[in-house]
Amino acid sequence: MPIVDEIPVQLKAAMRAKDSARVGALRNIKAAFLAELKSANAPENLDDAAAITVLRRLAKQRAESIEAYDAGGRDELAAAERAELGVIEEFLPKLADEAQTRAWVEAAIATTGASSMRDMGKVMGVLMKNHRDELDGKLANTVVKELLG
Repeated sequence: MPIVDEIPVQLKAAMRAKDSARVGALRNIKAAFLAELKSANAPENLDDAAAITVLRRLAKQRAESIEAYDAGGRDELAAAERAELGVIEEFLPKLADEAQTRAWVEAAIATTGASSMRDMGKVMGVLMKNHRDELDGKLANTVVKELLG
């Protein structure tokens, strides 16, 4: 079942279970999907690739919010964001771990012939082209800096 169709099913189940935190998170996801559909360049229906892009954006926003709330000592708000991030991550494919990311980065460096930090853009371009849905960009960036720096 496509992700876009799975959200209303999960929402209905969460409402029946009276799980207010999950209901809120699923409603936010549904609203983000609708906003994406209403955007000027959106297709008639979101496929899984577009839905995953929206979910990754939401996950990144939640992670940034968690970091800000933790820094500000707002533990209750950080906990709410963590709960919502957990729901979002249920629908995202699992990202590669550090070992797999390192192997991909090494392969990309070999492919591009990168030798210094000036070649970082080439390496990241190859990585994102080949592994966009499987790769944590932040982790890849760190590994590229480590290997080229």
